[in-house]
Amino acid sequence: MVRTVRARLLALVCGAQGARRDAGMVTSEYAMGIVAAVGFAVLLYQVVTSDVVAEQLQALVKRALSAGA
Repeated sequence: MVRTVRARLLALVCGAQGARRDAGMVTSEYAMGIVAAVGFAVLLYQVVTSDVVAEQLQALVKRALSAGA
């Protein structure tokens, strides 16, 4: 019985340590996430600052401001 309890306790402790080792992202995963976020931000900035989208946003704001008057 003592061996069984010891084996279960050891498995529980080793399992918890294994889970702790893989609980978060490593530096390379953070770096890839940052690169992807920056790429998406650049793409979004280019779309929003394009002439077509800028005209649509200005028209939308003008229409919203004139609706209240």
